[in-house]
Amino acid sequence: MSHNFDSPVSTWPAPAKLNLFLHVTGRRPDGYHEIQTLFQLIDWGDEIVLRVTPDGTIGREPADYPVAEADDLVVRAAHALRQATDCAQGARIGVRKNIPLGSGLGGGSSDAATVLLALNHLWGCGLELKDLAALGVRLGADVPLFVYGRTAMASGIGDRLEAVALGRRHYVLVFPGLSISTRAVFSDPDLPRDSRPISLAEALAGGGRNDCEVVVRKRYPAMASALKNLRQWGRPVMTGTGSGIFLPMNSAEQAISAAREIKTLYNVRAVSGVDRSPLREMLDARGY
Repeated sequence: MSHNFDSPVSTWPAPAKLNLFLHVTGRRPDGYHEIQTLFQLIDWGDEIVLRVTPDGTIGREPADYPVAEADDLVVRAAHALRQATDCAQGARIGVRKNIPLGSGLGGGSSDAATVLLALNHLWGCGLELKDLAALGVRLGADVPLFVYGRTAMASGIGDRLEAVALGRRHYVLVFPGLSISTRAVFSDPDLPRDSRPISLAEALAGGGRNDCEVVVRKRYPAMASALKNLRQWGRPVMTGTGSGIFLPMNSAEQAISAAREIKTLYNVRAVSGVDRSPLREMLDARGY
């Protein structure tokens, strides 16, 4: 897709993420859970279309997903950036939604991060990545991951990040068609909350598990069934607290072949894992 920054309208990628493992290591007094996870960015996701407006108004184009404009993280991100910088410009924001809601792929957080990064550039705000990440974490714990745009080990509430180079990896994404409530998963009494943190070496060797899976299997029989059905193609893993499932593959060819077989059962997509997000690559190419 071409990106013409000089035209009034520009299009920006908002990549999805996978949680290669997810351990819940504790619970804080404020109710948030402490986690440890390995975030893998992938080369597929939503797209954000932006048009800068001189009148200072911020609005969203009609959306095909059920989130009210005032509650949408893309709108809240634009307001947060303008408040932080006293910018006089506005924006019309369009979202081409490819990432299913409730799939655990970070779509809302990635969309918000893309708006922060792109409008910081288009409005000429001049904020550094750390400033944008600090704005982002107030919108969602995963937003800083997408602001920095690096595959990373994470701890805390998911906001303490250590960049990791995994090289190009290959996966089949599977969408069983469910939307799963993060709040319901984290409030479930059966959720493990004292998992041992693992080392980066253990994580890179494929160690760890998704602690949320035990709760999701119990609450959503269709998810348990999908995870069982997919075993004939490898080791299916649930990502985040959502209904997205991924299967690690040895090559792009193997991922494409498996996706072709699985699509008779589920909505699927072959994707590649990347160390740097497509958005960061695009901004870096322009010296930003």
